[in-house]
Amino acid sequence: MTNMKEFFAGMSDSGNQISISKKKKKLFFIILSSMLVIGALIGVIAGVSSRKNSNSNENSSPHAILKSSCSSTLYPDLCYSSIAELAGATDTLTSKKDVIELSINLTLLAVEHNYFTIEKLIKKRKLTRREKTALHDCLEMIDETIDELHKAEDDLKEYPNKKSISEHADDLKTLVSAAITNQDSCIDGFSHDKADKIVRKSLIKGQEHVHRMCSNVLAMIKNLTDTDMEKERHISGRKLGQQEVDESGYPKWLSAGDRRLLQATTVTPDVTVAADGSGNFRTVAAAVAAAPERSSSRYIIRIKAGVYRENVEVPKKKTNIMFVGDGRKNTIITASRNVVDGSTTFNSATVAVVGDRFLARGITFQNTAGPSKHQAVALRVGSDFSAFYECDMLAYQDTLYVHSLRQFYINCLIAGTVDFIFGNAAVVLQDCDIHARRPNSGQKNMVTAQGRTDPNQNTGIVIQKSRIGATSDLLPVQSSFPTYLGRPWKEYSRTIVMQSSISDVIVPAGWSEWTGNFALDTLFYAEYLNSGAGAGTSGRVKWKGYRVFTSATQATPFTAGNFVAGGSWLPATGFPFSTGL
Repeated sequence: MTNMKEFFAGMSDSGNQISISKKKKKLFFIILSSMLVIGALIGVIAGVSSRKNSNSNENSSPHAILKSSCSSTLYPDLCYSSIAELAGATDTLTSKKDVIELSINLTLLAVEHNYFTIEKLIKKRKLTRREKTALHDCLEMIDETIDELHKAEDDLKEYPNKKSISEHADDLKTLVSAAITNQDSCIDGFSHDKADKIVRKSLIKGQEHVHRMCSNVLAMIKNLTDTDMEKERHISGRKLGQQEVDESGYPKWLSAGDRRLLQATTVTPDVTVAADGSGNFRTVAAAVAAAPERSSSRYIIRIKAGVYRENVEVPKKKTNIMFVGDGRKNTIITASRNVVDGSTTFNSATVAVVGDRFLARGITFQNTAGPSKHQAVALRVGSDFSAFYECDMLAYQDTLYVHSLRQFYINCLIAGTVDFIFGNAAVVLQDCDIHARRPNSGQKNMVTAQGRTDPNQNTGIVIQKSRIGATSDLLPVQSSFPTYLGRPWKEYSRTIVMQSSISDVIVPAGWSEWTGNFALDTLFYAEYLNSGAGAGTSGRVKWKGYRVFTSATQATPFTAGNFVAGGSWLPATGFPFSTGL
C-alpha cells in the first residue's frame, strides 16, 4: 500500500503529463487500494482452491474449518458471517490459516471504509480545532493500521517457515494488537467536549467494527500459533519461549539478511543539530525531515547541548533513526501542547516517534504545560523495536505515552502526576527512576494507566529493577497527595512491577480504581520481589485481577527477553539490557 501511494505521489512530481491534486491523489489511492484488496480476496480464494487437494492440513469440511476457527474469537458471529457472505469463500477453505488470510483482507476493506467516513466529516462539518486535530489523528492511525495489517498478511504467508513459530507468533500478535489500539486511540480523541462527542457518534460504529474484526484476527492467530507451538514443544521437548542463540546472542533461526538488518551501521555521515547554527541543522525537526526514508541502516542525528523549543515527529517512513544528545541535563527538547488549550492527547506530544527501530540516548523530552492543563504528553512512541537509554521524560499528566508495538527503556527518568506512564505498547522499563510529582490540589498521582482492550493483546507495562519514588517538590507534602502504582484505563489493563524499589510515596493499597468496579475482575496487575517502604503487599487491593507472583516461573514471561522479544533486537541497540530476571 505504501509503495503504491509513493508511486502515485511521484507521478505528479516527476514532470509527467498526469497531475493529481493532493486530495484527489489520496482518494485515487484509497479507491485503487480497495480494488487491490478485493483482487487480493479473489486471489486468496483462488489460491486456497488450488491448494485444496494438495496442501490440506485439516481433516474437516470448509464449513467446519470456518466454524472451528471462529469459535476461538470474541465475536464468532461476525467472524463467521463476514466470510460466509463472501461468494465462494466457504467452499474453498482448507485450513485455519486460510480463514485468517481472508479475515485480514476483509478487515482492510472495513478500515478503508472508515477512511471515507472521516474524509466526509472533515469536508461537511464545521469543526473545532480539536475536532480537526482528532480527525487527522484518526487518518494517521488508519494509515498505520493498513501498514500493520499488510505486514501481518505478509508474515502469515511465510508462516511457519521463515522463522521460528514463536517469533512468527510474537510478530503477528504485535502487529494486530497495534491495529486494535489504533481504533481505540482514534475514538479516545473525541472525549473532551460535548462537541467532540457528537463527532464521536459518527465514527464509533465503524471504529468498533474494525476493532472487532481485528480482535477476531488476533484470536485466530493466537489459537493457531499456540496450537503449533504446543506441537513443537511436544516434539522437541523445548520449553515455551526457550531459544537457541549463537555466540553473539542472536537466535540461531535468524537469517543472514535479518542479522545484517539488526546489525545495521550508518552508511551516511552523522548529522548535527545546533541551535546556534554551528551544525547541519538548527532544529531537530529539520534534521528528521532530511533523513532518508525506510533506511535499513542507522542514521544518527547528534543534538548538541541546548534547549530546543519545538514539536518533533518521526513518521513511520523514517526508520532506523537515532537521536544522540550531549546528556539528558544538557540536551532538552521541550514544548507545551495540551488538551486544555485545544490539542488532543495524541497530538500533544512534544516528540512523537512512529518510524521503526528508533533509538535515543542522552536527551530530555519535556512538556511544560503544567498540572492545570490536563493531558500534555512529553513523548509518544508507536515505533516497533524502539529503545531509550539515559533519557528523561518530564511532564505532569500523561508524560510518557507508550502507544503501541515493542519498546524498551533503560536507565531513564520518568516524572509526572496523573497516569504519567500510559498506553498499550508491549514495554519494559528497566533500571529506571520513576518519580511522582506534586499535582494540583485534590489530584491523585497514578504511575501507570495501561490501555489493553482485548484479552489476546500481547501488551502491557513492565517495570523491572527500577526505583519508584517522589520528586523533591512532592516529598514534603506526599501525605496530601495519594500516589498509586496504577489504575485500569481499559478493561484488560496489564501492569507488572517486579524486582523494584518502591518508596513510601505509594500508599498501602498500591492500586486505584478507574471508576467503580470497572475492570477490577479483568485487569492483570502483579508484583514480584519488590523492596522498600512502599513494597509491602499485605495491605494491597483484594481485586480478582490483582496478584502477587511467588515464583520466577510466573515472572519470566514478563522479562525483556520474552515480553518484547529482546534477545532478537536489543543487542543491536548498543544499550545495556537484561533479558531475564
